[in-house]
Amino acid sequence: MHKSILVAILPFLVSTAGAAENMTTEEIMASKTETAKAAMKQLGGSHKAELQTAIKGGGPISAISVCNKRAPEIASQVASEKDLEIGRVSLKNRNPSNVAEGWKMSVLEDFEARKAAGASPDKLVYREIADVDGGKEFRMMKAIPTAGICLTCHGTDVDADLAAEIDALYPDDKARGYSEGDLRGAFWVTSKL
Repeated sequence: MHKSILVAILPFLVSTAGAAENMTTEEIMASKTETAKAAMKQLGGSHKAELQTAIKGGGPISAISVCNKRAPEIASQVASEKDLEIGRVSLKNRNPSNVAEGWKMSVLEDFEARKAAGASPDKLVYREIADVDGGKEFRMMKAIPTAGICLTCHGTDVDADLAAEIDALYPDDKARGYSEGDLRGAFWVTSKL
């Protein structure tokens, strides 16, 4: 019986693999972009919802654990569900694991230059297919503009008790001094081709 199932699905598997090989670069880029957008939306939306719940339940200090513990867990869950890598990165990071390096730093610096030239941060997006370790990798970044609610923890006038809690968790914090509309960082996605 197992042999008959394999014989029945083998043509489908071969045609699916062949279809992927026959896709143009533009078609691959479009498909990967849609998957990346959905992943970024899921990560950002889940993070924001949990932050809002924590703030309503116990104020900004209770929300710090969402960024400290839950954000990496949410990113890991989304990565697993979508079969990709995903995270957040910033030139002025709070979490040491969100330091911008390599291509991510170059893209963020380009985003900053484009914003300085008048581009809206919510429109800044980067996509490419890069050669990595002998293979191909899809890469995408989308800027995260600073919203009003972000200023509670990332603004210029952070409450002293809140600042002390942030400093305890993030002694090398660089993520303060933002104004609404500033480029806070970016979501990034990579996936192997």
